[in-house]
Formats: sequence, C-alpha cells, structure tokens
Amino acid sequence: MFDYCARPDLLKDRVILVTGAGRGIGAAAARTFAAHGATVLLLGKTEANLIQVYDQIEAAGHPRPAIIPFNLETALAHQYDELAAMLEGEFGHLDGLLNNASIVGPRTPLDQLSGDNFMRVMQINVNGMFMLTSALLPLLKLSRDASLVFTSSGVGRKGRAHWGAYAVSKFATEGLMQVLADELDGTCAARASSVNPGATRTSMRAQSYPGENPEKNPLPDAIMPVYLYLMGPDSAGVNGQAFDAQ
Repeated sequence: MFDYCARPDLLKDRVILVTGAGRGIGAAAARTFAAHGATVLLLGKTEANLIQVYDQIEAAGHPRPAIIPFNLETALAHQYDELAAMLEGEFGHLDGLLNNASIVGPRTPLDQLSGDNFMRVMQINVNGMFMLTSALLPLLKLSRDASLVFTSSGVGRKGRAHWGAYAVSKFATEGLMQVLADELDGTCAARASSVNPGATRTSMRAQSYPGENPEKNPLPDAIMPVYLYLMGPDSAGVNGQAFDAQ
C-alpha cells in the first residue's frame, strides 16, 4: 500500500468535490476526506446512495457535507455552468476535485463492441469528466492550494484485451491529467495527478471479475492514504504524476 500517514486535521477548512461519491472508492474517499476536516460535496447520479454517505459523515460528527445529484451521462453544457455558479455562490471556491465516477461497460473484444456502448462509456468517463473539470477549474484556481485527482486504472496505462471502451477511457483520463498538469504548472496553485487504485473490493471489480473471490482484495478504505496525500498540502508541488494506491 502507498505509505502515508495523514494527520487528523489534514484537510481542515477545505472544500472538496467527489464524483461517484455514492459508493465504492468515491464513498470511501468522501468519508475519509470528511474525517480529516474537509467539507465534502457528494456528486453522483443516485441520490439515495449520496444520502447514505451523507448520513454516515454527519453521524460521525464530521463537517456537514452537501449532496449534488448530477448525471454525467445526460447533463447538458449549461447544467455544468449552473453547477459551477451555484458552488461559487455557496462556497466561493474549491480546494479539491476527485474525478472518480466511471462505468466499465461491456467486457468484450473491440470487434464485438457496439458503437452505442463505446460512446456511453466515453460520455461518462471522459466527456462528462472533462465538462465538469472545465466548469470547476476557475473555482479551483481561486484556492491557495488546489488539487485535482483523477481515478485511473492499470488498463489505462497498458492496454489489455477485452477491456474495450473502459481502457480507452482511462488512457484518455491519464492524457487529460497530463495536459492539464502541464497547463497549470507555474500558472496557479492548482495541480493535477492520477491514481491507479489496483484491485479493490468494489461492485465494479465484482462486475469485471465475477469469478474472483472478493475477499482477496482490500476494501476501498485501505487505499485512501494516496488520495489523502494528493488532496492535502503535503503534496504541494506534486504535479502531473501517476500514482499507484497499492
């Protein structure tokens, strides 16, 4: 595992938005960021899941989060702008953005992958992520120390058979992170990086490997040290790098 021990108040007074915050790695990140002092904005498409994470954070006595029901698959351009305006009015700025939401799509050879399935994966994993990042970048630039973190994948660094649109989308995720990091370098206090979680006990992993014993993989909470490191001030100056959680 990534070796980092975060102090309890690492993210005190920070405002961090997490996409895909209703379950899996996103939910674990939201709870972990809140436990270290952040006000977490929970963005996802299933409000019931977001409410559950909200209740967990509030019950633990951490800063009150906010729920943002938002569908990256269907959102129109003006809705991203409206979201950014709402967040600016409510919080004034953002200190962190975790681009975590994604879907796997069909695990099939490319020559059996339909155009519709390919485009749906790209819409959620790439287009929606870009639109959200673009809309929120001005708010991140208002922070004294902002961090953009992209959840990637091992198949986004080396392509593998039958990973289809998901692998292509994660290569795009790495590319977006690298281009953005180079553009941010020396121009503001914001920085960008990516994390490959590795095999983690999530529903997405179970969908991808139905025959695998999930008990052999760590829970999402176990891979949080790298996310904490990258969201906090200890990683100031770290920009454009790809990290492994395990």
